[in-house]
Amino acid sequence: MTIVGKKSFIVMTLLIPFLIILVGCIPVLLAYINNTADTSVTRIALIDETGSYGSAFKNTDNFHFVPLLGDSVVDAHEFYKNAGESLDAVMVIPKDVLDGQRATIYSENTIDNATINYLTQCLNDTLASAKIASFNDPELQEKIEQSQVDAEIKSIKWDEKGDEQEQSAEIASILGMILSFLTYTFVLSYGAMIMNSVVEEKTNRIVEVIVSSCKPMELMMGKIIGVGLVGLTQFAIWVLLLGLGGVVLSIFGLSTVGAASPDMGAMTAGINANVPDNSDIASIISAVTSINYVSLLGNFVIYFIGGYLLYASLFAGFGSAVDQASDSSQFTMPIILIMIIALYAGIACIENPSGPMAVWCSIIPFTSPIVMMVRLPFDVPWWQMLLSIVLLYLTALGCIWISARIYRTGILLYGKKRSLKEVIRWVK
Repeated sequence: MTIVGKKSFIVMTLLIPFLIILVGCIPVLLAYINNTADTSVTRIALIDETGSYGSAFKNTDNFHFVPLLGDSVVDAHEFYKNAGESLDAVMVIPKDVLDGQRATIYSENTIDNATINYLTQCLNDTLASAKIASFNDPELQEKIEQSQVDAEIKSIKWDEKGDEQEQSAEIASILGMILSFLTYTFVLSYGAMIMNSVVEEKTNRIVEVIVSSCKPMELMMGKIIGVGLVGLTQFAIWVLLLGLGGVVLSIFGLSTVGAASPDMGAMTAGINANVPDNSDIASIISAVTSINYVSLLGNFVIYFIGGYLLYASLFAGFGSAVDQASDSSQFTMPIILIMIIALYAGIACIENPSGPMAVWCSIIPFTSPIVMMVRLPFDVPWWQMLLSIVLLYLTALGCIWISARIYRTGILLYGKKRSLKEVIRWVK
């Protein structure tokens, strides 16, 4: 109640979703500004030893080419030195480029990726056209262009009644990654909050008064449960805001689709050519609504509580073994590393949420609270989820028992930096 009642908690709870969106938009905005604000021109001399491909490199706003056609071989470095500051780079297209499929660019400065990508695209397009022309079939180019097909695969999911619902693997992956990152952030931040609280009470000697009125185990669990409820409260507020936003967007999206739908009279008259196609909007709305959010959020809470109990108890136990927060790194660093590994495992499992690594990492208790979030939108088999939850909570209870033994001994010891070997002896 003390934490939730603070104005800072309310303000940050409301601001964090917007800050997350802002952080996600900043790289896109910066990339756009960087591309639009870039007025520099890269000047490149083309030494075309084939005499055929240099003219295919077209000038743009950012690239200017000086083609040197002909069969004579020009020394690239000598030419670059003689040009002075009028050139940024020299590109050499060798005579065997069609077979070797490789050209070289020289410069005294490091060539950026944008330049390399543009030159590679121009060279590939040119070589592809030359390769097609070498077959001496005038109609081959046209046949190849006509054979280019951009097919789209629509993913349809059957429910228990056999009804069809459109789904999107991209939306499921994004949702799973958001829940995985939230679990990682919540557990890490609130676990660190508990450890700092333990160290602060121990440093101020307040704990000596508190443990005269309650058992150390009760004090530790009170901290864990209290801070855990703070996290659930914050998450509940976000779910409420997200639900309200989803209702508004759904109503707006449906009204937009309905308003922009082509009417039959216009289609009969043949004047519906300018009516926008809203199938993409309808597909996105259908894919978003096809996810079982009640089950997803319920499982998120279950895994968050289990993962939080596991890691928070370790933070509390190891926090009692030190006198200052700066001395806790030797105990907390392994815990943080395990959580980081779990987060990276979750990111790696996005492409194949049913693969062996995803299955094992979602069952192992120390990684399951984070990795399972990635798998939940893809309908995890019930036995895997049940096994994962049972192992997670059994491990959490074991960590609580170990941490309680460390806590009751270390909470009243001062003046000496404890080693891991000594902490293990407390447990025994």
